[in-house]
Amino acid sequence: MSQAPGAQPNRPPIYHERQRLELCAVHALNNVLQQQLFSQEAADEICKSPSPCPAHQGPRGRTKVPLCKRRRDPESQVVAGLAPDSRLNPHRSLLGTGNYDVNVIMAALQGLGLATVWWDRRRPLSQLALPQVLGLILNLPSPMSLGLLSLPLRRRHWVALRQVDGVYYNLDSKLRVPEALGDEDGVRAFLAGALAQGLCEVLLVVTKEVEEKGCWLRTD
Repeated sequence: MSQAPGAQPNRPPIYHERQRLELCAVHALNNVLQQQLFSQEAADEICKSPSPCPAHQGPRGRTKVPLCKRRRDPESQVVAGLAPDSRLNPHRSLLGTGNYDVNVIMAALQGLGLATVWWDRRRPLSQLALPQVLGLILNLPSPMSLGLLSLPLRRRHWVALRQVDGVYYNLDSKLRVPEALGDEDGVRAFLAGALAQGLCEVLLVVTKEVEEKGCWLRTD
């Protein structure tokens, strides 16, 4: 955990986990929630444990995409979770180093009574009602390296954005310290730059009430 430079002594510290292995999804969850609620072991359990598995809207907001293949045990009537019986779990790295997919992130937040909404990149960012959003989790392309050698390859990377004490921060686990983005205009500018890359997806973390009312979207 680290604290942003220039933070006032009377302000609460900013929770910021640094990158370890391929655990950026776990770091993004804890960073957006501003406390350590998930670990690699917890994420692995989510991958294989039975749990409700609802459908969700894709990033374009046009079709319903199932979170996982639904299977029901005729005796217990429990809806199977992500991949409880799979030896080669499709939601994490085969090497056991993490690399969790969006299904794990969404299931983790759902277990806390929160909801997730894909931001449709075709909408103007002025329609994003940031005061109604707990935080944002971005999926970005990230360059790969082998020691000091940069490789011509890119992998997907999860990044959390969160407002703390009136200031929005980029809590990317690959950063040494949190990056202050400023006010709403600052975070919109950051999102616009990320979305302009073409390979960025944005997931809004909201309460169930906000999701149901749809008030994460400004209509005025």
